[in-house]
Amino acid sequence: MRPIRTLCVLRTAQPSRVAVDEKQIEVDGEKKWLYAAIDTESNLLLEIDVYSRRGTDPAAAFLHRLTEKHDLDETAFLVDAGGYLTALAHHELSGQLNYSERNHVEKWFQTVSMRIDRFHSFWRGSPASARSWLRRFRHHYNHDRPNQALNGRTPADEVLN
Repeated sequence: MRPIRTLCVLRTAQPSRVAVDEKQIEVDGEKKWLYAAIDTESNLLLEIDVYSRRGTDPAAAFLHRLTEKHDLDETAFLVDAGGYLTALAHHELSGQLNYSERNHVEKWFQTVSMRIDRFHSFWRGSPASARSWLRRFRHHYNHDRPNQALNGRTPADEVLN
């Protein structure tokens, strides 16, 4: 079990660059959008959530959740067009279109997709059950799963060292 200090440090990360994106998923037969934000230096998965659609409003809501949990005043966001530039401006955050350095979040989407595909082709259950599973997976990804890009360390280890 990790000490409380570790959890607090991770909840209040101050990343310098964050890749943000969304991926269409299926939850109990309905199309939903999985949003994710990842610190490009530590590979720490900062936030995830599921929305019923994509665009500026869900992107703004997702960014709002991020700003509530992390110090992002000096953070540069790496985004695609998907409504993020307007949402970033709404929250007075800095961002740029960046299709190459956003690979961190794309690789995470591949990881979570492979994990889901091992069990079933989509989530069976409610969006709430999908969110619950994703929160547990985020904890596993950040604290327990060795990351090849970090020489076998976890993203939490990278942030704390």
